Amino acid sequence: MVILEKRDRSRTDLDTMAVIRTRTHLRALDLPREASVHLSEQLDNGAAVATTRSDGRLMLVHQVGKGPRAGSVEQVRRAGAEMAALLNSSGKGTAQLLTPLNDADLVLALAEGAMLGGYQFRKYKTSGNGPSLKSLSLVHKKVDARTVQELNDLTASVYLARDLVNEPVSFLNATQFSAEIRTLARNTSGLKVQVLDKAQIEALGMGGLLAVNKGSVDPPTFNILEYRPKRAVNRSPIVLIGKGVVYDTGGLSLKPTPHSMDHMKCDMAGGAAVIGAIATAAQRALPLHVVALVPATDNRPGGNAFAPGDVVRMYNGMTVEVMNSDAEGRMILADALCYAERYSPELVITMATLTGAAARAIGTQGMVGMGTANDRIMNELVSAGERMHERVAVFPFWEEYDKELSSEIADLKNLGGDSAGMITAGKFLARFTQRPFVHLDIAGPAFLMAADGYRPRGGTGIGVRLLYSFLRDRAHM
Repeated sequence: MVILEKRDRSRTDLDTMAVIRTRTHLRALDLPREASVHLSEQLDNGAAVATTRSDGRLMLVHQVGKGPRAGSVEQVRRAGAEMAALLNSSGKGTAQLLTPLNDADLVLALAEGAMLGGYQFRKYKTSGNGPSLKSLSLVHKKVDARTVQELNDLTASVYLARDLVNEPVSFLNATQFSAEIRTLARNTSGLKVQVLDKAQIEALGMGGLLAVNKGSVDPPTFNILEYRPKRAVNRSPIVLIGKGVVYDTGGLSLKPTPHSMDHMKCDMAGGAAVIGAIATAAQRALPLHVVALVPATDNRPGGNAFAPGDVVRMYNGMTVEVMNSDAEGRMILADALCYAERYSPELVITMATLTGAAARAIGTQGMVGMGTANDRIMNELVSAGERMHERVAVFPFWEEYDKELSSEIADLKNLGGDSAGMITAGKFLARFTQRPFVHLDIAGPAFLMAADGYRPRGGTGIGVRLLYSFLRDRAHM
């Protein structure tokens, strides 16, 4: 991981990343005239990152455009990722970040893009070298050490989520997933974890989780993480629930392999995101009571796998007619939603790679959101998403969608009609909670087939930054 540190003064011997707003700002970088001219020529030709060598050091410069401020911040993040790639290709191990601008957010965005863009998953590589860039030093009078450490903590959580998503099920089954959560809790002050095993899940009667697990040789787990500071500003906790399907074949409703089952190790990305978010909240000592629930299993077609036509009795006693065993995520999330009721939460948020419909609707550039929470909460999530560029497209949650889940033999079906599948999935989940509820479907951006700026190929860690930003806002309201 690329580590960021605060430095009071710049150095003339370090490779340098800089963000400017006008060409006159190049003068503040103390460059020879020929270097400034070279950079200006590249920027005039539309380069997102201009490069030159001066006195033996590499200079990388991004000029902020004249667009909306939020767009400018995202442009700077993407420029930071491009700079990190250039430094890695040159074998550089460290660099400094500078700006003559008074706007600390821009230089922080440059650092964030470089740190996130420097990620690679190399656990199973037996040859070649990983990224050379290991550290960055930031020089800006308005950025303090606490802000720098917050960015380090948040980036580490994104890295963790990416690593978990990228792990194959040959390593990361449900039991190992819980082991990774326990390790995280041991290393995070204030974060408590409890893992329920199969016998405890059976005793509770979590029929949805048990049904999905029936085709697997590996047992399920139910993971409970809690961060409860002494002076929490909320009387009732916010509960985050993440889908933890460590691998999804579709079960008896088998998925095709190309471009589908071949990357279904990513189906626990929602679980990884809520783990990363609550860990960061604990590391930053937010004055907010937060609980995270992650039901975990794989979905296989073997053994006594649950089948289309089955009727499953859920944790709260409701019965569900199974129409498709590939609609399994909502089955395990429903049990978690029921379990969350014991906390009397002020808000419940589910995050999951739940439907291909969400990915088809808006692609990989954002997540689909919906629910019963009021407009203020939805607007807070949308605002946090815009700020972190993990955007939420809010979809309607009209009551007419409910009738698509009607079953002739059970309380409801686990699948709606042919259209609006992302909404009917959310409607299914809403049946299992009485609390203000938001559902975030991250099926599109959770796992990419090609790198996109600071989002790598494979697991992106989407949702960690959004949820942490939202929690931080709630903690300081």
